[in-house]
Amino acid sequence: MGIVVTGATGHLGRHVVQQLLEKVPADRVTAVVRDRDKAAELAARGVRLAVADYNSPETFDGLFSAGDRVLLISGNEFDKGRVQQHKGVIDAAAKAGVALFAYTSAPSSLTAALADDHRATEEVLVASGVPYVLLRNGWYHENYTENLAPVLEHGAVVQAAGEGRISSASRADYAAAAVAVLTGEGHENTAYELGGDVAWSFAEYAAELSRQTGREIAYRPVSVEEYTGILRGAGLPEPLAAVLAGVDAAIEKGELVVSTGDLARLAGRPATSLAEAIAAALKD
Repeated sequence: MGIVVTGATGHLGRHVVQQLLEKVPADRVTAVVRDRDKAAELAARGVRLAVADYNSPETFDGLFSAGDRVLLISGNEFDKGRVQQHKGVIDAAAKAGVALFAYTSAPSSLTAALADDHRATEEVLVASGVPYVLLRNGWYHENYTENLAPVLEHGAVVQAAGEGRISSASRADYAAAAVAVLTGEGHENTAYELGGDVAWSFAEYAAELSRQTGREIAYRPVSVEEYTGILRGAGLPEPLAAVLAGVDAAIEKGELVVSTGDLARLAGRPATSLAEAIAAALKD
């Protein structure tokens, strides 16, 4: 039985592969990448490499073997038809007769446009007949902690989420849940709602930043329209700016609060707290 991870050199994929290597021999792990050179470090550790591209479904033909366990990390090219990208991978896996197919989705509570591709991919996967696991990942701490420079420069957290709360966690946390599914038993045809242990608001985020930096950081809530304009001004394409602003609107409605405890249970430990994530980011 091999374990195959797509998007293996991406932010989440690297965490998954690294944690897999703590549990299984490297020659049982296949990292699917678009650029072999970016995976040189993984190859040096004995991980098998396969070159394939979501935009070229034929590159997945013959990549999987019967009995494999697969993790499809969702694509991030919003303008290239993600559902069709994902379908190509699912079709190839079904044809090969893989034993388990896990997909990084979004919480079922999320109604923002960002979730549309995930819901459609879930439908394709369930209809494929392949034993599946839906890893409905909540929001990532890193969506905010990797973009601290403008926040610290202006002394303000600017979002369009009102007083809404978020159950975010770290990429390493979500990777741990994926690894538990890929290496464990009894997860077939299951959906997990994954999120951090404690939901927080942007006012609390700003307060924690203030505490850790010793500087006054305020939370400045804005409208969805104003936030869309800010994102466009920062160089984001209109479609992506609209999607991200739509997530903030969903946060205000409580759609990214996940209280199942699934993440901590799968990971076998508490999820990384927001304070811990901020501390780690400020050290970098």
